[in-house]
Amino acid sequence: MTKVAPIDQRKADHIKINLEQDVRSAVTTGLENYRFIHEALPELDLNRIDTTLGLFGKKLQSPILVSSMTGGTSAAETINLRLAEAAQECGVAMGVGSQRAAIEHPEQASTFQVRRVAKDILLFANIGAVQFNYGYGIDQCRRAVEMIEADALYLHLNPLQEAVQDAGDTNWVGLAKKIEDVCKKLEVPVIAKEVGWGISEKTAKLLANCGVQAIDVAGAGGTSWSQVEMHRAPDEFTRQLAATFVGWGIPTTESILNVKKAVPAMTVFASGGVKDGLDIAKCIALGATLGGMAGNFLKAAAISTDNVVEMMRLTKRQIEVTMFATGAGNLHKLEDKLIKKINS
Repeated sequence: MTKVAPIDQRKADHIKINLEQDVRSAVTTGLENYRFIHEALPELDLNRIDTTLGLFGKKLQSPILVSSMTGGTSAAETINLRLAEAAQECGVAMGVGSQRAAIEHPEQASTFQVRRVAKDILLFANIGAVQFNYGYGIDQCRRAVEMIEADALYLHLNPLQEAVQDAGDTNWVGLAKKIEDVCKKLEVPVIAKEVGWGISEKTAKLLANCGVQAIDVAGAGGTSWSQVEMHRAPDEFTRQLAATFVGWGIPTTESILNVKKAVPAMTVFASGGVKDGLDIAKCIALGATLGGMAGNFLKAAAISTDNVVEMMRLTKRQIEVTMFATGAGNLHKLEDKLIKKINS
């Protein structure tokens, strides 16, 4: 019988693989199929473009989200603190990685606790929804939120990753009812989050009926967690199984549109292969509220806080220039701008 790696080893493997290996999906985000109509006379002052927004009681300086990545190891603690310091300085939102490691091993809680350097940011706690079928419930949700003084809770959905992972958690029966129960009882908003394979219309409706207040689509087009699992597979059978799904998933653009069609009022976070501010602007024009990036921020955080700050400032300026050149003085006006499909 194959020996299963402990959670902290798995987290360390995930960081190393994401930094060192090509784990991109064979699917593209779909963002390359859209372009903004350029306005040669925008009638705006670039330095007065307004990228601010309010969400869950917090004011953000721009619609940038540091997508959930890591925690549970000393290296992860350094990365999380650098990401949070930069998020505090730049006024953007942040999610932490799955907190299961710290719930089961409380001594690891410090690797997620970033409020010490980021007292004002919009911060999302994170646990896997499938854990509700493995002994978790509202108590663990509250512990995750309280552990990091979070403003909301991500429940991440990763059925494919669990299916191709050595000894993954593959009983997903009856989870919707348990998610609904958490949404009713938890004192902060609940956000459903895929991890890189997107959201269908059916799933969007089901999650809305459960009571989630936002959906992070995490569409296909960026990091493929089946590829990550391929690189850490303990045997050839598991490696080939994971490798099969490099082209799996619903692209990020389709996922945004699926949610907005199925549940027009739902708040959408767009992530999955989002690489810069222009991509974030496209996602917002398609109906998203925030655009999440992970890989680029992870690589910057592996170097320094200053590198993360520089990347956030660049991303914000890319959004501002996009808005300027389309004649959109604020984010709401960007939503009204026509986007032209290049390829159908």
